Amino acid sequence: MAPRLDFSDWLAKDTRKGTPVVVKMENLNYSVVEIEGPDSASRPPVEKNRGKNAKQVTWVLLLKAHRAVGCLTWLATVFWSLLGSIKKRLSFTHPLASEKLGRDRWLFSAIKLFLAVSLLILGFEIVAYFRGWHYFKNPNLHIPTTTLEIQSLLHLVYVGWLSLRADYIAPPIKALSKFCIVLFLIQSVDRLILCLGCFWIKYKKIKPRFDEEPFSNDDAEGCGYVYPMVLVQIPMCNEREVYEQSISAVCQLDWPKDRILVQVLDDSNDESIQQLIKAEVAKWSQKGVNVIYRHRLVRTGYKAGNLKSAMSCDYVEAYEFVAIFDADFQPNPDFLKLTVPHFKDNPELGLVQARWTFVNKDENLLTRLQNINLCFHFEVEQQVNGVFLNFFGFNGTAGVWRIKALEESGGWLERTTVEDMDIAVRAHLHGWKFIYLNDVKVLCEVPESYEAYKKQQHRWHSGPMQLFRLCLGAILTSKIAIWKKANLILLFFLLRKLILPFYSFTLFCIILPLTMFVPEAELPVWVICYIPVFMSFLNLLPSPKSFPFIVPYLLFENTMSVTKFNAMVSGLFQLGSSYEWIVTKKAGRSSESDLYSITEKETTNEKTQLLRGVSDSELLELSQLEEQKQTKKPVKKTNKVYHKELALAFLLLTAAVRSLLAAQGVHFYFLLFQGVTFLLVGLDLIGEQMS
Repeated sequence: MAPRLDFSDWLAKDTRKGTPVVVKMENLNYSVVEIEGPDSASRPPVEKNRGKNAKQVTWVLLLKAHRAVGCLTWLATVFWSLLGSIKKRLSFTHPLASEKLGRDRWLFSAIKLFLAVSLLILGFEIVAYFRGWHYFKNPNLHIPTTTLEIQSLLHLVYVGWLSLRADYIAPPIKALSKFCIVLFLIQSVDRLILCLGCFWIKYKKIKPRFDEEPFSNDDAEGCGYVYPMVLVQIPMCNEREVYEQSISAVCQLDWPKDRILVQVLDDSNDESIQQLIKAEVAKWSQKGVNVIYRHRLVRTGYKAGNLKSAMSCDYVEAYEFVAIFDADFQPNPDFLKLTVPHFKDNPELGLVQARWTFVNKDENLLTRLQNINLCFHFEVEQQVNGVFLNFFGFNGTAGVWRIKALEESGGWLERTTVEDMDIAVRAHLHGWKFIYLNDVKVLCEVPESYEAYKKQQHRWHSGPMQLFRLCLGAILTSKIAIWKKANLILLFFLLRKLILPFYSFTLFCIILPLTMFVPEAELPVWVICYIPVFMSFLNLLPSPKSFPFIVPYLLFENTMSVTKFNAMVSGLFQLGSSYEWIVTKKAGRSSESDLYSITEKETTNEKTQLLRGVSDSELLELSQLEEQKQTKKPVKKTNKVYHKELALAFLLLTAAVRSLLAAQGVHFYFLLFQGVTFLLVGLDLIGEQMS
């Protein structure tokens, strides 16, 4: 038997000194009860709420100070790195690399005047603030009227300014703000109805379908009589970065070779680019693809003129449908098999539009914000209008037209910079129906630089106003139903193309900073905070991964309202910039899977077979072109400075300082962050630099 070690007596000697303690254990709940001992009376009483000793307090304070210093150090590091990146970007700014205002100088001049007046009033208000002349803590002013209350001549001038502001300036600002708020609410209701329609489509699983498989599973070449004749057009202009991948993707469409013709419509004025595109077309022609190269000597009408010239060829009469892809679009091989069958047994169908997806949507903050807008456009606007109205604006690419619908609608016209919307409206007036396929997606790019994005948005918002002026009479005299006319005029043009940029710019960039200097017309918090956040939330629903960017998205959309408003006015009143067409700069990005498949398919044996039928002179030319592609000169990148955005940045920051004097919390933070956003955009610190 093992010996038992008893330490109870030894422990008792040490534990009997002091206050005896009894521990009660019931259901794992412990309670400590202090028992009065014989020596308890001799000890001094202990304070029950006695705090920590001085040494512990010192250590706690030192720990908190250390954390505060660490936080300040981190903020200083972030701020310093931000300043370093800004300095680095601005160092690339060329002396002449600033925005060319041209005939749009009127808006910049108006903003500069507004800024100068705001700075003058702000200085006046600061003087009044430090002299204690602020008689208002709310919109109800107390204006001194007796001579006893007037302290000096400057005080008298300030009192006169208060009277002028309350009696003559505030009423028109209130009227304009109420008008813009009504427009804002109407547009918000329209946006909410579109979202509810999209939810209904998702819930009921509504989407266009064709009843039976139109093509047999046999060899495509053997059953060619089933396939209609399809013409595929790729309009391009100086598209050095993307011509190769777009031609490659289109030439790999799964369709009988004798039932398809690819037209590469090159409007390039750079001879080196022309030679590169010719070589690419020759390469695919040697592989047996029915592809031809067309180049216009006279470049009139931009893209519309290019497409019109191509449709005038005699051989086009043999084709029933035409598919259009811009130079940066890469359709999947099954694109035609997913779109063309919808025309079968549907003689009223004129257009089938596919959805865009973006290769570079995660490239930078600018591309992420564009992806939010375009996802909402395709997922909600196009899909809802396609299902319930059978009408929407043609996106200009990734669509298939019935050639008969184009001809009956008047063909491509060169009267606006939005030829795609023009042909869609005219086809709708002639009774043709449209189908949108949200499941058929075509890869493309979004602009990665603010310079390219700004020019693209200017064209997209000035063109619809040009078109509205030109086709309003045709809409009113057309034979379509009255509700279709109302939809075209009130919703398609006025609400979504004119009212949206008007109230967005006027309300958030003009009226809001103006009310900081005229507090009698102050905007309520729900107008500048709650409803915009809710509308931004709705816009982000089609792209849920973008929810962390809801605040940058809201601020950036308000920033872009300047460009959209300027474009809308230019198009509505036919100013010079409304007819400006600038090809959107592309980066030439492809998905990794596309690059891998292209690399696998283009082996050395295929190149050898391709060069067998080429003459010595053509072979020499091809080798020279390959050398040009491999030895590219380093591209110098520059920053641009945007005057209107910078002027508005200083205006909003000035209004933020004024709101700080009046202790307006939400207004101050909104103006501050919006002003900083304008400043970043004005210095071209968002997106990639332009080459």
